[in-house]
Amino acid sequence: MNDYLLPKLLERFIVFLQDHGRSKFTVVAYRKDIEQFIGYLTSIQVSDIREVKKEEIDGFIKDLLARNYTKKSASRKLNSIRTFFRFLKHEGIIKVNPAFDISHPKYAQTPPRILTKMEYRALRDVAKEDPRTYALVELLLQTGIKIGELATLQLEDVKGDALHVRKYGKNIERDVPLNPAAQKALKGYLKIRENNHENPNIFITRTGNQLLVRNIRQIIDRCFQEVGIENATVNDLRNTFIAHQLTNGSSLEYIAKVVGHRRISSTERFLNLVQQESEKKEKLGVL
Repeated sequence: MNDYLLPKLLERFIVFLQDHGRSKFTVVAYRKDIEQFIGYLTSIQVSDIREVKKEEIDGFIKDLLARNYTKKSASRKLNSIRTFFRFLKHEGIIKVNPAFDISHPKYAQTPPRILTKMEYRALRDVAKEDPRTYALVELLLQTGIKIGELATLQLEDVKGDALHVRKYGKNIERDVPLNPAAQKALKGYLKIRENNHENPNIFITRTGNQLLVRNIRQIIDRCFQEVGIENATVNDLRNTFIAHQLTNGSSLEYIAKVVGHRRISSTERFLNLVQQESEKKEKLGVL
């Protein structure tokens, strides 16, 4: 009976994710989602995985929406549950995946936020006040890498006019070209970077510790506030890079390779947005 208890199965699932190279951020997200699901099941007195049916999962999703979770958030948690049950079926613990045919809550997908020409210039200008901040902003804007990829960059990943980006989450390991602006900002920061031979990471704190994702987000958010850029996130710098590449005529295949998209459809969704911007005769700043 103990082999079917949910908390024990969750731990097996976490080990499976770790053994298959999923990033620590992805593993934490899965754990939180499944723990929340288990909490709901406990509240309705379900503790054995064999007792979980489609109705219990539907009930969890409805409970999330009733507690004002967004449909997008509920949909993401359903994806986590599906992955969890696929693992259990693969391991022979269950015979049928009860989450297989549950519909995702329908929600309107918000179009990617692209920085305007003025926002783009203002962000770069304010970032220049600090070499580390400037390097962070320029690498995000000029390469389209994710914040998590940026945080895990190491000194050995700098390859002259290219940057080796390690596998992070669903994104693939790849080499990304560095244009002159990115090279200049990175070299400027590395010249004054704290001399800490024990820390291989490129971006570190004043005390020599790794600069974490939350630290980078705080730095960029502070830049947004200083120049009055509203309703923007760090990921919008990545969106801006993709939109600019499309505007300049780069192929979907090339962009997808550079930013690490596994599916070309992830890049294609920017096409309509770029076309609309072009029709409005709004041009992005020179990258």
